[in-house]
Amino acid sequence: MTKPSAPRRHLSTSPFKAPVVPVAKHFALGDRVTHDQFGLGRIVGVEEGIAMLVDFGSRQARIVSPYTRMDKL
Repeated sequence: MTKPSAPRRHLSTSPFKAPVVPVAKHFALGDRVTHDQFGLGRIVGVEEGIAMLVDFGSRQARIVSPYTRMDKL
């Protein structure tokens, strides 16, 4: 089964609530962050609006937007 290329649009006549789009958090190069899975880290690379490269000491990870599991310290 393939994934649809675009999200389904919400019809105004639908009895269901429109899906909530999470607001992307904003981070800058050098910010100290904490991640639910990887722990404490520092942002070492920025792909504006797409992803952040974060150094967690023992490893580097590319965290994609909207960064729901990452918070700025």
